[in-house]
Amino acid sequence: MVSTDPQRRPFVKMHGLGNDFVVFDARQAPLALSDATVRALADRHTGIGCDQLIILRASDDADVAMEIRNADGSTVAACGNATRCVARLVMGERGAEQAVIETAAGLLRAHGSGAGVAVDMGPPGLDWQDIPLAEAGDTRRLDFTRGALGDPGAVSMGNPHLVFFQDDAVAVQAFETLAPQIERDPLFPERINVSLARVDAPDALALTVWERGAGFTRACGTAACAALVAAHRRGLTGPKARVGLPGGTLMVTWDVAGDSVILAGPADLSFFGAVDLAAYEIEAAA
Repeated sequence: MVSTDPQRRPFVKMHGLGNDFVVFDARQAPLALSDATVRALADRHTGIGCDQLIILRASDDADVAMEIRNADGSTVAACGNATRCVARLVMGERGAEQAVIETAAGLLRAHGSGAGVAVDMGPPGLDWQDIPLAEAGDTRRLDFTRGALGDPGAVSMGNPHLVFFQDDAVAVQAFETLAPQIERDPLFPERINVSLARVDAPDALALTVWERGAGFTRACGTAACAALVAAHRRGLTGPKARVGLPGGTLMVTWDVAGDSVILAGPADLSFFGAVDLAAYEIEAAA
């Protein structure tokens, strides 16, 4: 990612099933962005537009480290689709079929697959303190009800997820209204990603996701992982399933014995660009 204009910072726009990212490379040239500047860049009308903004940094323990910022400027520890996109960049640079990505959630190992790029997201967090919750609760069937929504499962995939298994029209309509409120419920001190899952078969789920800090999204890799884990814990699916989202399908496998969740799917490059960050910093401060 090289720009001939010293005032403009190069970036790559990528996406996994429409879950889109602006990727800046700070391995050679340092970069720090305020929350307000991230929000300005992520704006789909006046900025570049994205669900998450990614900053690549040098790592002593992996091929690259990545910082993940939500569209609202907040920092998160994990993002499955972003990890797969970054892995595609790194594998392309190195001419390799494998990559190790350092995240705040740990080292994640990725490789090329028939579906595009697969990443081992590590073990799911299933204890109430892993999510975390503000008080003890059974994460398999959480005693939590809001309106027509109830009986969710809770899973951490490096970030917190709540999964409701309801497919009637009333629940679908309620989800659209309640998901933003549930994200900020006091039970979830770090806020939470909220999903509505439908079990179509023992190896197939359909998912709608309200992503913490980003809103309704076309796809969310960690949400797909959390939904499969939550469904399998209840005996609703096997340990492997296709997870359909508005943007397409992800493949998720929970290796229960090995205690890891594998996420696979497309990781696509949209375009290269360059941006005058100073202009966005001024705009964000206005």
